[in-house]
Amino acid sequence: MTHPVWRRDTDVLTRALGRTPYYVVAGGLAVIFLFPLLWNAWASVSAQPGTAQQSGYGFGNYRTLLDYDAGLGQYLLNSTVVSALTVALTLGVSLLGGYAFARFDFPGKNLLFLLTLAILMVPYATLLIPLYVLLGRLHLQNSLIGLSLVLAVFQLPFATFMMRISFEAVPRELEESALVDGCGTAGALRRVLLPAVKPGLITVGLFAFLAAWNDFIAPLILISASEKAPLPLAVANLRQQSMGAVDYGATEAGVVVLAVPCLLVFLLLQRHYVRGFMSGALKG
Repeated sequence: MTHPVWRRDTDVLTRALGRTPYYVVAGGLAVIFLFPLLWNAWASVSAQPGTAQQSGYGFGNYRTLLDYDAGLGQYLLNSTVVSALTVALTLGVSLLGGYAFARFDFPGKNLLFLLTLAILMVPYATLLIPLYVLLGRLHLQNSLIGLSLVLAVFQLPFATFMMRISFEAVPRELEESALVDGCGTAGALRRVLLPAVKPGLITVGLFAFLAAWNDFIAPLILISASEKAPLPLAVANLRQQSMGAVDYGATEAGVVVLAVPCLLVFLLLQRHYVRGFMSGALKG
């Protein structure tokens, strides 16, 4: 007769061995994705020829970045403003659009939704020049507001899709109960549906933030004034500040500064991020 302790230990060992391939794959992916960032962080404080950090380890490259042109603080502020406006616009429009597509029936609804998703198939860069001309007619060229509008436009198809499946995952009975209790459509949306689709909203907001914070192509086309440049454009300009020579140390410091907010935001919101995707997957 098998001893209960041995049986328990055998079961634990069997489960651990069964999960080993998953651990190996997950560990390998973590190394692949984290190694470039860790190497970049190390290189940003190490000595490199032709940089402010000539010997030893220190923050000379970060001081170069801090004092570059309009200053690191101004570039961080520009990126923060653009990201905040993009997230606010994306959340506001996609919330109402996703709610309308999920809960209302109107002529051409499916066709309009397909046209919205079709924007995803249009190459991103091909629309920037026409949008640049359009922003000029609206007197929004070389402005953070105009840049935010453009970035929000490219986020809306995916955001609307995510919000539609988030609303569809919520039982209609909850909304109907709120309507019976005296809530109007806006009241039911605010009090009942909005908390229920919170994971979807966080997922959409996280995607919009990462896209706006890291985007380089749109600021390159739409922003010409150095003091209005977001941080990715400033870091790219910093690479060629010395007669075409690349300051790798300051560039690596800029990449670290760009990556840290993204990592922090993702770590804080990762649970809601996964739930936002799972709600649509379970509905499907």
